[in-house]
Amino acid sequence: MASTQPDTRSLEVDVPPGAGRDSSDFDHKGEVVVVQISILGPLEVVRDRTVVTPSAPKLRRALSLLALNGNVVVRTDQIIEELWEDNPPASVTTTLQTYVYQLRKLLRLGVPNARGQLPTTAGAPSLRTSAYGYVLSLAPDALDARRFGRLAALGRAQLEAGDPATAAGTLAEALRLWRGPSLVDVSLGPLLQVEALRLEEMHKSALESRIQADLQLGRHHEVLGELTALVAKQPTHEGFHAKLMLALYRAGRRPDALAVYQSLRTALARELGLDPSLDTQRLHRSMLEGDLALEPPPASAEPAAVVVRSAPPSQLPPKGPALVGRDTELAAVLAALGRTPRSAPAVVVVAGPPGCGATALSVHAAHQVRDHHPGGQLYARLLDGDGGRADLGEVLGGFLRALGVPDEALPTSLDERSRMFRSVTADRNVLVLLDDVADIDQLAPLLPSSRASAVLVTSRRRLSTPSISETLHLPPLDVDGSLQLLAAAIGRRRIEREPLIARELVYLCDGLPSALHVAASMLLSRPHWSIARLIAWKRREMDRPCGDPLRLRASVERTYRLAPRAVQTALGQLAGLVQQPVSLGTAASVLGVDEHAAESVLEELVELHLIGAEPPDDQLVGYNYRFLPTLRSISQQLAVGR
Repeated sequence: MASTQPDTRSLEVDVPPGAGRDSSDFDHKGEVVVVQISILGPLEVVRDRTVVTPSAPKLRRALSLLALNGNVVVRTDQIIEELWEDNPPASVTTTLQTYVYQLRKLLRLGVPNARGQLPTTAGAPSLRTSAYGYVLSLAPDALDARRFGRLAALGRAQLEAGDPATAAGTLAEALRLWRGPSLVDVSLGPLLQVEALRLEEMHKSALESRIQADLQLGRHHEVLGELTALVAKQPTHEGFHAKLMLALYRAGRRPDALAVYQSLRTALARELGLDPSLDTQRLHRSMLEGDLALEPPPASAEPAAVVVRSAPPSQLPPKGPALVGRDTELAAVLAALGRTPRSAPAVVVVAGPPGCGATALSVHAAHQVRDHHPGGQLYARLLDGDGGRADLGEVLGGFLRALGVPDEALPTSLDERSRMFRSVTADRNVLVLLDDVADIDQLAPLLPSSRASAVLVTSRRRLSTPSISETLHLPPLDVDGSLQLLAAAIGRRRIEREPLIARELVYLCDGLPSALHVAASMLLSRPHWSIARLIAWKRREMDRPCGDPLRLRASVERTYRLAPRAVQTALGQLAGLVQQPVSLGTAASVLGVDEHAAESVLEELVELHLIGAEPPDDQLVGYNYRFLPTLRSISQQLAVGR
């Protein structure tokens, strides 16, 4: 991983043709110059108390992009995309070098000497060239957006730790850095547009947290005017509406508070086709019922500090049977969990078809690395036995209680609990095992913040988000691995007595460890049965309309329920095809749609690991798709059940 600290050695830099080497731009006294860049409002650059803001539009845009990525390399292609999008000039390299030279000269960041090198005064700001782009090195607080982010994070942590008075002051200090919309006078390209949106969301979040702190301090009268203006400008922002409702209720204006809820509900339905969130609905219901918990805190109430106990939780499930045939996959998971250096927690996902043993592998891996996470080990299953999704607020409540947060200090909303979890884990090295994660929306609120921490995830579908470090797709066991599993469970002698029949049992179970364990359990409970007798019995059971001799149906059904209704219907239709694999053309014909639509359905099923994709001989024709026989049989049953 590339370091985020700029290299302080002399670096070769680009100098545009004909550019002079003005030695007056160097700091001959060796003093550290001070550069302050402000983007939270109009762009302003101050160097040693002198305003040196560039006026040329592209220089302003380039400087803004470099400053927002201070001390990190900004690739040349990113700068080109920001300045010219899809229409760079023919001489784009020379033009960009000229802009960099002009920025160095204007901001007095140094220009090259006779050997093409920059001065290296320790701590001085500089604009340097790397192999792939440019680095604007700045002091930690040289950019107002960075100061804002640091103060906002500190304020939220203080609020979540039960100190609203300190939090309100810290968050107010952060918000005072804003002088208007970020980069309001800069013509934004595609990259800066994204950054401006990110900063605006950070501003809203900090403002919401500061108002929350004020409400906890009993300042509901003071925030009424501010909140009224905010909800008028943002008619679908639930956070501001909920806080206005609470402020009005505490001010003795319950009818007005209920009217705000109705206004929000109307706006959400009209503009987004949505209902208010469960948190907002619960607040509305509490107001209707006159819940005493909504009353303002006593004027003399002291903020309750969150006390985290020292004994770390240990919530991992038991390891279960020995892991057989998964040495390579286990090593890959352990390597991914331990990979360093890293700037965020390791998030490793293990995904595969129903019955592949993803949970067993992850539990074994978690037990092996638990000693590397002395802050505690947390566990949650995010799908219940019927495929229903766990309440993430309850999951976070369980995590926070396990980490020592008392019930009376737990916030009510999911967002607040998630922020508190990040705050509590900021200095704790924890391991989190999340079993049966349905989608990335379930994952995000449950991630700890310490970069030493790790998160191990099992999922029924392929997940993709930048927070995921690595993903391991777990296939069925091969024949040798399957035979090893059976031998470990029932003894090698029974396998050796019927070696070919044992292989037939492996094929019948599709190499799925869950199915193999079920078969082994039956052989252990019926020692007078041969393997051939077991196979014959299982084949008869599989021919029954609801037969489930491998006990895979419940797991397959949980995955099946994650698919949209149209994809569920298509799965039943495709499962009826005897000939495997299924070509794209055949699937389109069976589903009665064009090949593009058929491919979308098939790839959704691949993401859910209900079918597999096989590359054809001719890549232009499209992939072929194949069911595992066990999954095909159960898919047919589910289609009939619908």
